[in-house]
Amino acid sequence: MAMITDYDCWKPNEAHVTVEMVIANLRMNATTAKTIIAEVIPKIPTEPNWPCHYALKDAIMTDKKLWPSKTVKELEPL
Repeated sequence: MAMITDYDCWKPNEAHVTVEMVIANLRMNATTAKTIIAEVIPKIPTEPNWPCHYALKDAIMTDKKLWPSKTVKELEPL
C-alpha cells in the first residue's frame, strides 16, 4: 500500500510543504493503513487453498530460527 506524504514533490508551482505537514500526513496515512488492514484481514478466507494465504510467504527471507521473539510476536497477526 503506497501513501503519499509530500504532495508538492511533483508540482513545481505549489508551495513547499513543511516537515510538520509531512509528519502529519505520515501519521494520518498510518492510521488509514491500520484501519484498512484491520478491515481486510478478517475477510481473508480461512481455507488454506486461497492465493492470499501465501501472499507473504517470501516477504521475509531471514530464517525463522533467527527471528527475535519480539518480531515473531509483532508478526503474529500476519
